[in-house]
Amino acid sequence: MKERIKEILRHYHKNRIVDGKLTPSAVIVPLFYREGECHICFAERSDEVDFHRGQICFPGGCREPGDACLLDTALREAGEEIGLNAEDVEVLGELDDNLTVTTGYVICPFVAFIPYPYPFKLDRREIKEIFSIPLSALIDKAVFREEHQTFDGKTITVYFYEYEGHVIWGATARILKRFIELLSSEGGALQ
Repeated sequence: MKERIKEILRHYHKNRIVDGKLTPSAVIVPLFYREGECHICFAERSDEVDFHRGQICFPGGCREPGDACLLDTALREAGEEIGLNAEDVEVLGELDDNLTVTTGYVICPFVAFIPYPYPFKLDRREIKEIFSIPLSALIDKAVFREEHQTFDGKTITVYFYEYEGHVIWGATARILKRFIELLSSEGGALQ
């Protein structure tokens, strides 16, 4: 599956968002095999962070002046937040840029494979816990729902994935939904 995902992303033309008013950021969408099945790793933000407290996310954060590119941002932040070493990350490709509705971030997601098991080391000020969900469970339509909500006078669609007590929503759910759509499309990795 890893090679098929890499091939899909290699041919995918991502949507980029370029807006100087938005804060550039990047995340790693960490995939790994456990017992022959592909899993996606998620983090739950702590209650001590400034933004997105308690929300489920992918490891990552804001670009800093020393970051040469957004991939450097994602790798640096993943290292700081969950102890993921850059040399252990095999980047497969990028997904569409995403906006955070309330905080003005534009997120560049990088899909990557990591070894399993992995000796994660959490920064407890930023991350409360990490967990994984089998990709096969996220494809199940029973764990997915969408709602229409109004924000600043505009109606937006909000996606939710609920699995074993975890609720994934917002930008993380949008990134996840697009990834699953790519893998489920004709000729995708899930066909």
